[in-house]
Amino acid sequence: MPELSDKDILDALGVTVESVKKKAHTAREERIIAGFEEIQKFVEEHGHPPAHGEDNDIFERLYAVRLDRIREQEDCQSLLGPLDHQGLLSGETPVPIPASNDIDDTTLLAELGIGAETADITKLRHVRSNAEKRAAEEIANRQKCEDFKYFKPLFEQVQNELDTGVRTTRKFVKDTGLLKADIVVGQFFILGGQIAYVAEVGEMTRAPNGEFDARLRVIYSNGTESNLLRRSLQRALYKDESGRRITDPSAGPLFASDVDADDSESGTIYVLRSNSDLPIVNQNRDVIHKIGVTGGSVERRIANAKLDATFLMAEVEVVATYELYNINRVKLENLIHKFFSPARLETEIKDRFGNPIKPREWFLVPLDAIDEAVKRIQDGTISEYRYDRSTASLKHF
Repeated sequence: MPELSDKDILDALGVTVESVKKKAHTAREERIIAGFEEIQKFVEEHGHPPAHGEDNDIFERLYAVRLDRIREQEDCQSLLGPLDHQGLLSGETPVPIPASNDIDDTTLLAELGIGAETADITKLRHVRSNAEKRAAEEIANRQKCEDFKYFKPLFEQVQNELDTGVRTTRKFVKDTGLLKADIVVGQFFILGGQIAYVAEVGEMTRAPNGEFDARLRVIYSNGTESNLLRRSLQRALYKDESGRRITDPSAGPLFASDVDADDSESGTIYVLRSNSDLPIVNQNRDVIHKIGVTGGSVERRIANAKLDATFLMAEVEVVATYELYNINRVKLENLIHKFFSPARLETEIKDRFGNPIKPREWFLVPLDAIDEAVKRIQDGTISEYRYDRSTASLKHF
């Protein structure tokens, strides 16, 4: 006996099979179904329906508005009812939101108060995230730094080092490789036109997004301070067009591997003592020194000292010299003069033509302090010190 097919069996039983035609949906209905499926996927991933709230992700907020709109409209409920295996349509209906019947993403974004320039909901314009708002508030929320006197010398020193090229600035951009973890105690930045110093870093904590963060105590060169999150400082520097990172000091600009036009293969720091009979020199001869840098012979440099107001119109004695190689002489001399500027000799002398001259390279500094300063320049640690006129010595910060 031949094997009967399913159709033969159904015919024998008197069962008529009617083909079920798949119902076609309009373009609008297809969008509604696709939008509802996105909501269902969100619920599957997060375990709860999307909710409103400024702290929530933009997509969750969009889905929450979309679900509200679907619950309001009977035709949407009829269309989606057979697909609602999570019971989303039975939720409490919120206050109706006036809008057109078409619930596309552009309309939903407008209802959220967000203007989208394109239909791509992932590309928002003119909208600051809550994190950015909080960062801006933290930066703006500064208070007076009560112990600024301890930090003021640091800012003065950094400014001197920027002026002399010991430090430089680099634009704070994401492609520099600077990570949040790289913001550490002792770093300097330029933010809002002020030099900012990271004085303290608190304990690391895990943020809601899973990343680690920490509270910073940041001191500003105008005498204020703020207590802000590391991520907030980073965001503020990214947003500030003039935001800069101040590089760490190094001997690089002074002892460079590349020779500039004003560099020399060798140079000499010279320290001179004057034989002038000026009263102030007579009283302080052992601690009044002229400090300079030359690329030639020191002897040739001082040959006509008694005819030069720069040398106080008197013979001089060479008390110390330091040979250095591959240096930028101008930058080096500026650095030394800036470092000892608190002890600069303020005097006026007339040159051989009777013109008043104020020499700028004489300092009330003992020789041992000069010797230590040169050593600090050579090992690259000069930025960690300042000259204390009251004790006539170098002080470590």
